[in-house]
Amino acid sequence: MRTTIILKTASNYLLPVLLVFSIFILLRGHYLPGGGFVGGLIASIAFILHSFANGLNKTKELLIVHPGFLLPIGLAIAFMSGLAPVVLFDLPFMTGLWSHDPVAILGSVGSALFFDIGVYLVVNGVTLTIIFTISESA
Repeated sequence: MRTTIILKTASNYLLPVLLVFSIFILLRGHYLPGGGFVGGLIASIAFILHSFANGLNKTKELLIVHPGFLLPIGLAIAFMSGLAPVVLFDLPFMTGLWSHDPVAILGSVGSALFFDIGVYLVVNGVTLTIIFTISESA
């Protein structure tokens, strides 16, 4: 598969921009629709675009861990965010917990943020695992 110099150059600049935008969407999901799912898809799209332009091996070198490892980590984070109210305060599963003091940039941090982070990791892991597996077999 041949790629143009324009796609290679653009993908190298778009990767960090799309990753920062995916984090923005992840954090925005506290108060508005979106959050972990859409942010995870945007992060996956960034890596998929990079792999189309630069090859699968170069993209895998950029990733710190194999995308398949993101699945259990994300599921554990999402599950623990739902279990925390049960264990800590004897509240129903998935009850929202919120800090009293706002955190700089993030605002009021709650269990929804950790659930969204878990979803972000799961979506990113699933999407990249599927696309990388298909690309390797083709």
